[in-house]
Amino acid sequence: MAGKKSILVDKNKMPLTMGIAFVAFTTQFGGGFASGAQIYSYFINYGAWCLILPFLTQGLYALFFWYGMRYAYKHKTYDYRSFSDRLYGKTRYVMSNLFEITYLIMIGTASAAAFATGGSTLNQLLNIPYWLCTLIVAAFIFLVAMFGTNVVRKTASTLSVLIIVGLVVVLVPNIIAQFGDIQNSIGRMAAGEMVVCSSQDGSFIPALWSAVLYFLFQLASVSVMYQHMEPVTSVKQINHSAIWMFVVNSFAMMLSIVGLLAVGYVSELADASVPMLVLVQNGVGSMILTPIISILIILGAVSTGVNMVAGIVVRCVNAVERRMEAPKRSKGHMGRMAVFTGIFTALAFGIAQFGLMAVVQKGYAYLGYASLITVFIPFVIHAIYTKMKEI
Repeated sequence: MAGKKSILVDKNKMPLTMGIAFVAFTTQFGGGFASGAQIYSYFINYGAWCLILPFLTQGLYALFFWYGMRYAYKHKTYDYRSFSDRLYGKTRYVMSNLFEITYLIMIGTASAAAFATGGSTLNQLLNIPYWLCTLIVAAFIFLVAMFGTNVVRKTASTLSVLIIVGLVVVLVPNIIAQFGDIQNSIGRMAAGEMVVCSSQDGSFIPALWSAVLYFLFQLASVSVMYQHMEPVTSVKQINHSAIWMFVVNSFAMMLSIVGLLAVGYVSELADASVPMLVLVQNGVGSMILTPIISILIILGAVSTGVNMVAGIVVRCVNAVERRMEAPKRSKGHMGRMAVFTGIFTALAFGIAQFGLMAVVQKGYAYLGYASLITVFIPFVIHAIYTKMKEI
């Protein structure tokens, strides 16, 4: 209505290029990132290389997302199935179906983990049953994903701003207050002493592989970006989005790493499932910042779940509507969106009820290897074979 402002970040205040970059941000930085668990597992546990390798990871991430988005924009392939069929060419009968499997692995791991992480955190905050907490998360994801890519992108923009502001509020005071501990941690890592819980020896090759593996299992989520290419009007917007992607993601990751180094050698870290909470409890303003951390974890989990579910919903709805005559496509569109959103939200919700975190963790490794076969290698071969003339 006239005179009223949306609670979401609107396109007049948030350029499309930033909106697209923030979709990539919320896809990568979910509950696992907000909790600090992924940062420790894939970077800090490998020693001083954690201060360098995140830039490689985010550079690869932005580069491959840029390539995928440019291709989707040029060839008007706004869902991952039409994108795959076009990119894979004669091999699409095999490769497109392999990517479908990759996406389902992503739904079964990243989305289920998002439900489980958000549900567990809500359970701790509100002290209500876990299944009810995951149901609340599911309801939010269902409502956002059902209304299409514009709402998803605006929601991602809003959640990204909230997450980044929350990270700054939590980390900057603690970095200042614990700067001496951070310097001490960097010095000990440079001398070859590993942080608490690490089984590594600080060698470069294992650290490099961990960073690449992190990139690979995040790479599968490039498929959720294609739907956001439809409102793009020039390749410059995509180029700027990729730059912002690198800048924002690198900033968030390095801010978290520097902050978490304050507690790298704190004994409580050995039994902690939420390293960021250990940082807050050993720093300043724990009474205020502890609930903020919990909210960040929930926002991160929800944002990841929304993006994953929305991607497969668009693919399925487009597949159905391509078989329909043009006048009939608009009729019942929201109903089809609701049905497919309900199916895949329920699938992720159901998996989350089992609490099979060991399976989810293995799923991330499988997702990384699947992405290597279905995204990384095909993108590289395609770029070399076409000399990048198709983007």
